[in-house]
Amino acid sequence: MSATVANQLDAAELRNQVNRFQQAYSGIVDQVRRVIVGQEEVLDQVLIALFVGGNCLITGLPGTAKTLLVRTIAQTLGLAFKRIQFTPDLMPSDITGTDIIEEDPATGRRTWTFVPGPIFANVLLADEINRTPPKTQSALLEAMQEHACTVRGNNYKLPNPFFVLATQNPIELEGTYPLPEAQLDRFLFNVMLDYLSADDEMKVIGLTTTTHIPQADAVTNGEEILQFQQLVRMVPIADSVARYAVDIVRATRSVDSSAPDFVKKYVNYGSSVRGSQFLVLAGKARALMKQRYHVTYEDIQALTTPVLRHRLLLNFQAESDQLSTDDILQRLLEIKPAPRS
Repeated sequence: MSATVANQLDAAELRNQVNRFQQAYSGIVDQVRRVIVGQEEVLDQVLIALFVGGNCLITGLPGTAKTLLVRTIAQTLGLAFKRIQFTPDLMPSDITGTDIIEEDPATGRRTWTFVPGPIFANVLLADEINRTPPKTQSALLEAMQEHACTVRGNNYKLPNPFFVLATQNPIELEGTYPLPEAQLDRFLFNVMLDYLSADDEMKVIGLTTTTHIPQADAVTNGEEILQFQQLVRMVPIADSVARYAVDIVRATRSVDSSAPDFVKKYVNYGSSVRGSQFLVLAGKARALMKQRYHVTYEDIQALTTPVLRHRLLLNFQAESDQLSTDDILQRLLEIKPAPRS
């Protein structure tokens, strides 16, 4: 077979994969819409995290359907779902699992047997993750980065695909433990859930106060999700667009020469290299979801805030002036507009 024919077949197969990706994305959104009302941007950001293979931190007030959103998405993906309610007395072994001694009734011989914890799932919901001490939070670090966990010196691989979708309440601070910076950095997004509009709230009333129980059906599976993750990484990005992403991330570091004066004034520590990596990867997934075959400046701008808002550490001056990381990032995008085509 000639190289030309092989390339044509490869291109045809690639088109089929892209079409299937877009069909699956539309199907997931349609199914989730049966249960979840509004929050279009939030849903897109969570799906981007899944298509990239990243983890997502969901921050929202009580009653904003954080848990329901994650559970419904897991159903539409056809993946194994587990939920951990984080509490102050939760231990690392409650997450990872532990070894127990079992005795053979026939021989009386005792052996160590590993009992897997809830972390052995495809989609793990870490509910109210900031309610447990750092020792237990750290049990997720290896899982989030390496997709594995270590118990008593033994390393166990987690199922593929594997996602951690963590939730936290931004207003209740008593009895909570702020997430360590090292753990925050491993989340692709920090997604913010806000109140619904009046019309959407009316739709919620109609969905939840009758005898009808909305259900979402699976439209894909784990094997296909892994193929989508590879497909996302094949999306091309121009050097100029990648450079724009890198420039934005570098400008968040007060020690960098490109940082504007307000960053040097208000930011103690900026984003790590993971910010650049995740910004580009998320841009590739968003491009495919928008039925485009390359990343644009608009993709980078749209994703800058959710990718970077949890990677900036502000100082007391910012707190005194009542500035948030979102305010800093918005000003950064204003003084660093996308280059003209």
